[in-house]
Amino acid sequence: MILVGQDLDRAQAEELAGLKEFEVIFELIFWANKIRQKFKGETVDLCAIINAKSGRCSEDCAFCAQSSWYPTEAPHYPLLDVDEMLAAAQKALENRAGRFSIVTSGRAPADLKEMDRICQVISTLSNQGQVSPCASLGLLTPKMAAELKKAGLKRYHHNLETAPSFYPSICTTHSIEKRMETIKIAQQEGLEICSGGIFGLGETMSQRLEMAFTLRDLGVDSVPLNFLNPIPGTPLEKRPPVPPLELLHSIALFRFILPRADIRTCGGREKGLRTLQPLMYPAGCNGTMIGNYLTTEGRSPQVDIQEIRDLGLTPNADFGFPISE
Repeated sequence: MILVGQDLDRAQAEELAGLKEFEVIFELIFWANKIRQKFKGETVDLCAIINAKSGRCSEDCAFCAQSSWYPTEAPHYPLLDVDEMLAAAQKALENRAGRFSIVTSGRAPADLKEMDRICQVISTLSNQGQVSPCASLGLLTPKMAAELKKAGLKRYHHNLETAPSFYPSICTTHSIEKRMETIKIAQQEGLEICSGGIFGLGETMSQRLEMAFTLRDLGVDSVPLNFLNPIPGTPLEKRPPVPPLELLHSIALFRFILPRADIRTCGGREKGLRTLQPLMYPAGCNGTMIGNYLTTEGRSPQVDIQEIRDLGLTPNADFGFPISE
């Protein structure tokens, strides 16, 4: 039904989520791959980020190493200089990323000086036209969104993090409604939206579906799926890992529910999926984040590129550079 343009409803999704048999889950993954092929083709959308301002965040998100509420070892530093951010964008481009995002810690940009510096980087990248500029700066006002759009921003990232029904268990310093408000403000300015969440926070499979349907209702363009990497000092430091096959099952369900969206794997994929990591593409992903994450290291981009090619897929920014052995 999805392959002919019909949307999955919640009852149908719950039925698919209840599948437990090993063979049946791989049959689900087979059809998720068919949906990916039909709506997204054989191209893998690569992105990279820079942790442009780190630590001392006022918000109490239970998973976050950068929250000032928790005694973690995350680095603390103010917003980087323009040249440092541009150098990171150039490195991302060399690693074949088609998108580059400026990510800052905190509830929202601190002041006009920070916004001006970020907009300068976005404007430079937009004018160069080699890598698509994205940003993840927290909660937005309409004025901020307009400034970012004017500077040349293409896509704004702002995760829901989890299902609305589970969100109060993860964050109490701002509501999920505030997050949705920021998404709508960015959309009103004509920005594309990248919004997803984290698997493994303690949510149920049904709540993962709830998040997927909420994202569908919001009309987001890209859905980043992260997998909890428990950080010592945070409230979730002792959360047990979700089995890799369950994570693949969840990715496939997101592809069924959001057939036209970019679905990309991001932080925690190495630990979460372990040896099953290459199966994230057949399970429905058409994108991934390369390089390092905010406070944790990723794997070599060359390994990711080789894996994509070995699966018969094509990186979206594949410039034909040789892969290092």
